[in-house]
Amino acid sequence: MDDNTRAHAAERLLAAYDGGPIPPLTATYEGMALDDAYAVQQLQISALLERGRTIKGHKVGLTSAAMQKLLGVSEPDYGHLLDDFFYLEHTPIPSSRFLQARIEPEVAFVLKKPLQGPGVTVSEAISAVDYVLPALEIVDSRIENWKIGLFDTIADNASSAAVVLGSTPTPLADVDLRLMGAVMHKNGQVAGTGAGGAVLGSPINSLVWLANTVGARGVVLDAGHVILPGAVCAMVPVAAGDTVTATFAGLGSVTARFS
Repeated sequence: MDDNTRAHAAERLLAAYDGGPIPPLTATYEGMALDDAYAVQQLQISALLERGRTIKGHKVGLTSAAMQKLLGVSEPDYGHLLDDFFYLEHTPIPSSRFLQARIEPEVAFVLKKPLQGPGVTVSEAISAVDYVLPALEIVDSRIENWKIGLFDTIADNASSAAVVLGSTPTPLADVDLRLMGAVMHKNGQVAGTGAGGAVLGSPINSLVWLANTVGARGVVLDAGHVILPGAVCAMVPVAAGDTVTATFAGLGSVTARFS
């Protein structure tokens, strides 16, 4: 893709929340590659920053073996978390903001100092974490019917849309993230279960991958930023009237309500 084609793809994605989902980019732009997809993502983020938005963190996607197999990939992807992505737990979230919303439980890292790769180690990542929080990530797709390939979801900011954070911080030393179990309830019914080990063996591994991957692109994970390392179980659709709660062993719970 040349620069004009990348810009056209970014403009179409930016317009999708007003005009509706668009066909898969990979079916529209022949020869789209990994660098093209991240460039399209970055063009959108740059445009939103020019409109006054700010970056508050990053998310990692495609961290489960099942999702990687589904899309035929061997590593995760990443996207940006912007300031207007964050909602308070129990406070109604307007479902009209989303096109095809789904939700998934994650443990969120909050950083106390910057992380800059490449070359970040597990020990350096651990020392950069201030605390962890229970979280629910709301994912959305601007691609019709979620018919996404790897490059589609990367260009679409890794399908990131919103996040609800719990309000009880836990020091990283107080919980074994690999063995941490989680249960997600939707409208009082169990909608999914999982454990931290589903995220690349440990959510810490996801944080290391992110720091090194974005670092190679000149990006620093800043102090105070929120990092979502990946879901511990499969996402489920949500709509107006739904209430979703994720409960994590050793971390507490977080609830999202949709109006």
